[in-house]
Amino acid sequence: MPTYRAPVEESLFILNDVLNIERYNNLPGFAEVTPDMMEAILGEAGKLAQEVLQPLNQVGDHEGCVRADDGSVKTPTGFKEAYDTYCESGWGGMPFPEEFGGQNLPAALNAVVGEYVASANMAFGMYPGLTSGAIAALIEHASDDQKQTYVPKMVSGEWSGTMNLTEPHCGTDLGLLRTKAVLQDDGSYKISGQKIFISAGEHDLTSNIIHLVLARIEGAPEGVDGISLFIVPKFVLDADGNPAERNGVVCGSLEEKMGIHGNSTAVLNYDDATGYLVGTENRGLKAMFVMMNEARLGVGVQGLAQSEVAYQNAVDYAKERVQGRSISGVKEPEKKADPIIVHPDVRRVLMTIKSFNEAARALVIWTALKGDIHRRSDDEEARQAADDMMGLLTPVIKGVITDKGFDNTVMAQQMYGGHGYVAEWGMEQFVRDARIAMIYEGANGIQALDLVGRKLPSKGGRAVQAYFKEVGTFCSTHKDDEKMKPFIEPLSKALTDLQTATMWLVQNGVQNPDNAGAASMDYMHLFGLVAFGHMWGLMVVAAHERLADGANGSTEFYEKKLVTARFYMERIMPESSAHLARIETGAETMMTLDAEAF
Repeated sequence: MPTYRAPVEESLFILNDVLNIERYNNLPGFAEVTPDMMEAILGEAGKLAQEVLQPLNQVGDHEGCVRADDGSVKTPTGFKEAYDTYCESGWGGMPFPEEFGGQNLPAALNAVVGEYVASANMAFGMYPGLTSGAIAALIEHASDDQKQTYVPKMVSGEWSGTMNLTEPHCGTDLGLLRTKAVLQDDGSYKISGQKIFISAGEHDLTSNIIHLVLARIEGAPEGVDGISLFIVPKFVLDADGNPAERNGVVCGSLEEKMGIHGNSTAVLNYDDATGYLVGTENRGLKAMFVMMNEARLGVGVQGLAQSEVAYQNAVDYAKERVQGRSISGVKEPEKKADPIIVHPDVRRVLMTIKSFNEAARALVIWTALKGDIHRRSDDEEARQAADDMMGLLTPVIKGVITDKGFDNTVMAQQMYGGHGYVAEWGMEQFVRDARIAMIYEGANGIQALDLVGRKLPSKGGRAVQAYFKEVGTFCSTHKDDEKMKPFIEPLSKALTDLQTATMWLVQNGVQNPDNAGAASMDYMHLFGLVAFGHMWGLMVVAAHERLADGANGSTEFYEKKLVTARFYMERIMPESSAHLARIETGAETMMTLDAEAF
């Protein structure tokens, strides 16, 4: 049986030592979050993950969700009780305003809790996770009446939420969608069409499900300029705001999936379902992008989460599995063989995953803090800069962390040899669950194109130039510090590679867009290398400072940070040169062959 331990100490190191979150006490909701309170919150979140959610992970995988003939769906054994516990403890309301029943706590803290939940039980975490994204979209774009009607009960967890974009013929290219909306005399709309791949689309966890649905109003323009967003509740509300009449939306089937079996992925059929317009006609995609971006960041966390839990179990197995002798001499002579953790290639795998997990965690929290600044600061310039940075890094977090997270689950599975291929050990579930994160909420190839085609040129390149300045300033500030040279020199080299790649795209991507498309995936991963390297630089500075202060009994913790950072800089960061070399070859060999030649 696999196990999980929430990395509370790691999270607190980032929040307290690296980001010094107390600096942001001027932001609403931050002053009350003392270090002791953060430790208590994360400790309780860890207990929930370890004691309530993780034991249900394999249960959900084995049982899956079951659809009845009437379209209702039963979630796996224990999920309903776990969901009630989750909601009663207030976890779903952490980052939302108090006026809607939330706790107004920092999104940075909420991101940490999201990691713990996804590591323990990724399929379960998708139910409240989708609801959080729907809440964010409604808070930003719904009318005051809609907010008061729906948001408080979604924050409490009494009701849940979904996002409905994809149709059988229409995935990324939403301009092709056919779901239609017909205006009624009372101002509502009748929604008809079919949506597929709807995570948490039907279940027995809540008394109502609030679907956010993209549809085209009769007579609206073709393409994305004619898309509107609608609230379509599973049960239409009565005059008192309580679920009453069953709406015209039914789960037609559940997808039989590779992983995340505990989450119901539904085909939803809309047949003259009552819906209510959110925001302005034909501006629905803008409103839905709030939820999509929230979801993309959440999916990035899922990639980290599966990498972390797979790593923990691989480490435990490597310490216990006795096999062969160390090539540098016997390490445990009292045993018939040494544990496999003595072998260099086992160490290579474990250090690769460890160095990724710690940097990815820092990047997720660092970016979530930018979201807090954007939403809560009264400094317009700071808000804009934070929003720019979030927009730039969202495809990197979603694309790179989920790509590498899946790779890491495969490497962790390999540690087990044949046992890794057997279900009872749990490793193959981590691989299967992690695979979806590379696909949904915009497949990672789309994330790379978004980064190169939209985020880089946006507003004259303002965001990427600000990012280069931030990392460059960090490097120049510490370049003369002898203790920092092993970290600053590789980071500076990779930053130069990234800047060179960016200039190559500027010079070659406009005249031949295929060059940008051919470079996009390597560019996204090159960006990820630099982003992780920057995080390692920040962590090294914090570790040195804590060690200089006496480390307060945590010397080993900080020294391990320095070793792991050196591994990343020496063994992982040099990949930047390979990415640059591939980018600079252009699109010729990719695009020359006719389709019939494949």
